Amino acid sequence: MVTIREGSVVKSIAGRDKERYYVVVSPANGYVFIADGKVRKLEHPKKKNIRHVWPTEGVIPLGPETTNRQIRTILSGYKDGTSICHED
Repeated sequence: MVTIREGSVVKSIAGRDKERYYVVVSPANGYVFIADGKVRKLEHPKKKNIRHVWPTEGVIPLGPETTNRQIRTILSGYKDGTSICHED
């Protein structure tokens, strides 16, 4: 079982953003704050119920220098099936 933590790549399985990939900015009490670098940026992540996301094996190391462009680039690999993200 994959645990959801900061930097985890997750797939939305419910809601109008279903089938989209996101990175977890921070987990919090049954919810996760997620960003995709385009619609939901790091500065304004989306709050989503943890039951509505599916964890993947991917982890993106988040730091103060991480940009929305880097997140978009990494997540685009998930859409294409050519992930370039660190598998933990």
